[in-house]
Amino acid sequence: MAMAETAEITLLLDAARDGDRGALDNVLATLYQELHGMARRQLAGQHGHTLDATALVHEAYLKLVGRREAKFDDRAHFFAYAASAMRSVVVDYARQRLAQKRGGDLHRVTDLPEDLEGGVRLDEETLGLDTALTRLAAVDKRLVQVVELRYFGGLSELEIAALMQRSERSIRRDWQKARLFLLASLRDS
Repeated sequence: MAMAETAEITLLLDAARDGDRGALDNVLATLYQELHGMARRQLAGQHGHTLDATALVHEAYLKLVGRREAKFDDRAHFFAYAASAMRSVVVDYARQRLAQKRGGDLHRVTDLPEDLEGGVRLDEETLGLDTALTRLAAVDKRLVQVVELRYFGGLSELEIAALMQRSERSIRRDWQKARLFLLASLRDS
């Protein structure tokens, strides 16, 4: 992203933080391709579902616009909100699919893949992960943000490090800590 575009995003984020919905719309329009890319990576390999990348971005946008308290200090904060909104959309979609299934029983989740090439699963495993993330938020919200950006936002450790202005190594450590916590939480539930 060019320096001029970054400066423009910062100005728009400032205006959005002050309640200017038009500025938020401009931020979303400017970053739409990046958000769409995040959604596309996360839904890779998910065939036969009504939730596609465009629908995920649009639903996440509605959640972002609907949050009165949504204030974005910078680009990283915006993407953290966007990843959280995408998580919410995916979880809602998985809940709806589960409710439509016969029996609708949750099965135990025992793995959180290290390699996210296949994208987020749109099934009951996502519900178990959401519950585990809620538990993790009570312990360390920063770890939840790393998981949301990586797992639901589809960003690499390097991209997360740049957004959060931290080293790639510290993000990798946070990812490993979060993953261990989540795996333990998933196994205990």
